[in-house]
Formats: sequence, structure tokens, C-alpha cells
Amino acid sequence: MLTVEQITAAQKANLNTMFGLTAKAFEGVEKLIELNIQASKAAMAETADKTQALLGVKDAQELLAMQAALVQPLAEKATAYSRHVYEIAAGTAAEFTAAAEAQSADTQKKFMTIVDGASKNAPAGSETAVAVMKSAVAAANNAMESVQKAVKQATELAENNMATLAATAVSSTKSAAKKR
Repeated sequence: MLTVEQITAAQKANLNTMFGLTAKAFEGVEKLIELNIQASKAAMAETADKTQALLGVKDAQELLAMQAALVQPLAEKATAYSRHVYEIAAGTAAEFTAAAEAQSADTQKKFMTIVDGASKNAPAGSETAVAVMKSAVAAANNAMESVQKAVKQATELAENNMATLAATAVSSTKSAAKKR
């Protein structure tokens, strides 16, 4: 049977987890804001430089050469920006996943303690019901572990696809810029 102290401790632990996850979410948002500010400042400075350079163009051939020189760095910067956004999101998600896994493991452990305690105090003849309960808990734990493994595999696949996409985009841009 749960005591008031155990329920209070569980509530405190849940609140601490919630506040910790909220802080992690804000850290992720702060990183995105910082990235956007840096990208905006760099874009403004680069725009000013390129505008000055365009004002100094003397003929159409020089204009075409300058245009071709602008395309590749722009694509590389867009790819790098996307990669940074993805890294921030993936890092924040990983922290949430780790916290959820820890919370889940702790909850499972506490629940098994309750089940074990209940089975010790169960009336004679209820061994089958206790065994069924333990079996159901074990099956639920296995299912949860399978889901966690599937999520990790999907995350790794998405990360690999993002890296491949970024590399392809940069190499395609370089190839296109060389052809001009």
C-alpha cells in the first residue's frame, strides 16, 4: 500500500522532471534564437558587401561571374543553417528522450516494488493472479523497450539522411557553379 510520503515523493519527482524538461525546452529555443540572430547579422553584412561589389561591376561578363560566385556560398550557408537547426532540435529531443527513459525506468522499478509488496501480502490462492500481473508488467516493459529501440533507430536513420542530403546539396551546388 502506498503511503502519503511515497505519493508526495513521487509528485515532487514528477514536478522536478517537468521543470527540468521545461528548462531544456527553453535552452533549445534560446539556441535557435541565437542561431537566427547570428545568421541575420551575417546575412546583413554579406548583403552590404555584395551590394557594394555589384555597384562596382563594369560589364555584363563581370556581373555573370559575380552571380555565379554568389550561388555556391549561398547554398552552403543554407545547408549549414539547416544542419545547425537540425542539431539543436535533435539535441533537445535526445535530452527529452533520456529524461523520459530515466523516468520510465524509475516508474517501472517503483511499480514492480508495489507489485512485489502486494504479492507478499496477497491472500493464499492468489499466486496465479500475481503471476499474471507480473507477466503483464514484464510484457509492457518489453514493449516499451522495443518502442524506445525503434525510436532510436528512426532517429539515427533521420540523422544519416540529413547528413547525406546536406552533402548532396553542397556537391550539387559546387557542380552547378563550376558549369557556369
